[in-house]
Amino acid sequence: MTFIAKVFVCCGICALVVVGASAKADPVGNERQSSYELMSADTKAMQDDPLLNPANFAVLDGRALWQEATGTNKIACAACHGEAKVSMKGVAASFPKLSTSRAGGRSLLNLDGRINQCRTEHQGAAPLALESKPLLSLSAFLSAQSKGMPITVERHASNAAHLEAGERLFNLRLGQLNLSCAQCHAERPGQKLAGNLIPQGHPTAYPIYRLEWQSVGSLERRLRNCLTGVRAEPLAFGSKELLELELFLAWRARGMPLESPGVRP
Repeated sequence: MTFIAKVFVCCGICALVVVGASAKADPVGNERQSSYELMSADTKAMQDDPLLNPANFAVLDGRALWQEATGTNKIACAACHGEAKVSMKGVAASFPKLSTSRAGGRSLLNLDGRINQCRTEHQGAAPLALESKPLLSLSAFLSAQSKGMPITVERHASNAAHLEAGERLFNLRLGQLNLSCAQCHAERPGQKLAGNLIPQGHPTAYPIYRLEWQSVGSLERRLRNCLTGVRAEPLAFGSKELLELELFLAWRARGMPLESPGVRP
């Protein structure tokens, strides 16, 4: 049976009704597929060519910020970490993960959170606003150092509770449309929703430039878009729930190569 989505408009409110849906298991191993494979040849070419990929402007901005002394300590990232292509190789592929703070606590951080932790604890600088251009630029620059490398997030005793919470959220029906992430991205990838092919939902290319946004954005921005799409209250940027969902998605995509900086429709 085919996954059919019908959109009805009543009193100015859109409702999406799924009929004739047949579920299948979440793709694993070699069955997993980047959403790159669903793009047009033109959009693939845009991602593949550094001269055409608009996200590379963010990478160049991030490279400049890497060398910029900042904060009360007047320290540049490069002063501690050196050449990013050496010291940061593979780093982005390991996030989200638990990080120990100077105060001794451990918290779940994505790459953006780790950048801000370095700023506050080592540079004496204020954290950059989430989804701000400088933070996205640094994240894009660091992610580019791991381009083509496999995602290395694994399940272990210290992150198990966070990972399981993220998995529960992935499978939780939400919003007025009563849909979960899993219903689209695990059970029905490759089928169509409102005329668009459904991807498997692997976070292999973030930060990305979306043609829809006309800007670079984070995985959290995309997840919040999905929540809005099912008529649910978007979770706050940097919230524990979003970080746990990011962790589960990275674990689900473990072994897949990073494509950042990516381009998507």
